[in-house]
Amino acid sequence: MNQTQFMWQDRFNIGVDIIDREHKKLFSIMNKLLTYINNEEKSEWVCKEGIKYFKGHAMKHFAEEEVYMASIDYSGYEIHRRLHDNFRKKTLPEIEKELERENYSQESVKHFLSVCAGWLIGHTLTEDRAITGKTISKWVDLLPEEQQSAVAETIIQLLYDLFQLKAKVINETYGGEKFGKGIYYRLVYGSPKGEHWEILLVFEEKLLISTINNVMNAGSDKLNVMMMNVTRYIAQQFVERIRMHFPSNETFEIQEENLLTYEQFQDVFGRQNPQCSLLFDTGEGYFAYCVIAPHLLKDVGPSINANNAVSKIRTYLNENKESGKKKILLVDDSNVILHSMEELFKKDYEITTAVSGISAIRSMVLDKPDLVLLDYMMPVCDGRQVLEMMRAEEALADIPVIFLSGKTDKESLTNLLALKPAGYLLKTLPPQEIKNSVDRFFKKKKP
Repeated sequence: MNQTQFMWQDRFNIGVDIIDREHKKLFSIMNKLLTYINNEEKSEWVCKEGIKYFKGHAMKHFAEEEVYMASIDYSGYEIHRRLHDNFRKKTLPEIEKELERENYSQESVKHFLSVCAGWLIGHTLTEDRAITGKTISKWVDLLPEEQQSAVAETIIQLLYDLFQLKAKVINETYGGEKFGKGIYYRLVYGSPKGEHWEILLVFEEKLLISTINNVMNAGSDKLNVMMMNVTRYIAQQFVERIRMHFPSNETFEIQEENLLTYEQFQDVFGRQNPQCSLLFDTGEGYFAYCVIAPHLLKDVGPSINANNAVSKIRTYLNENKESGKKKILLVDDSNVILHSMEELFKKDYEITTAVSGISAIRSMVLDKPDLVLLDYMMPVCDGRQVLEMMRAEEALADIPVIFLSGKTDKESLTNLLALKPAGYLLKTLPPQEIKNSVDRFFKKKKP
């Protein structure tokens, strides 16, 4: 079985020899491991030793990079080190457990390598480039590490106390990606001095149905007004218990409360750098807890109060019923194109968007689409690399991909078709023709 190699590209260089050299070395090790697992004569022991060697080099690289950042007095050192810690202390141990459970099977090793490659590429082209001033880190305003850890520990304990859920943090820098069918709840707290915080809670719907059913001893398999009201008041008490870990002696009171659509959530989340953004796996579904200090807030809908709570919740539930529509993930580094494509498809399809290859993979893992419309030419991680990572991951391998390309020359189209996507569409086509092509694609897939 052939497996695409992880190709080093010049754009991965950030211009620091000690860092660029080790990045190339890590790519080389991953490619050797790919060769090992495709050779049936190689033993499980060889794979174990190879992964141990890769992990050792990765840890050595992180340490050297941290020494380099300290030597140049890099202002983002502490945040960057925390991102390293998040990967080496949380992500790596979790995917290593999978290797052990699967006895280092070919698929589990591929999954391990695809996760490592995805993280390495994304981290190199964003946070590592920030070391040289070529980009700006998104995570510059995170809470101090000890406070964020205290928040995470409090949430884990509360989830156990309230619902006997054994949760674990799976991402300390949750970027707002969609997971499953979600309920998006926003609380705005204000202080007498005019300071305020936004708390964004994201519940996977199946998590609420499971936990609130237990609280109410109900048997419903769908959310209703009563269950949502119980969720609201539990969530408010939940937040009160957590807020004590934030760096403020002010007394904060609730000023506003909203139930958001995913698009409104993205808008609120995307306009600010979060101070805390944690994603948990509870065993019953995902849960995210995000804190933002908002400025210049846009209107995100009427506030919920005692007089309108029932009607607002009923309206929200009606508007957020499962539509039965096919789910399309639109991936393009141009916000202008994403907006126009979303407008083109949103009437007939459930749309999610991603502005990079890395965020597209995260989105697919959390909420599997029926089709990906993928820009072929993107910076950081292009369409070819995204498709390769999808095919290397069993859970994503069967998702059909239609490439979007602005290139019309024969060589570009030949290279694109060699990847054997489900199809391709030229961006120069009239919008309605693009829409009709996607409609025909789904009609052909009907049994």
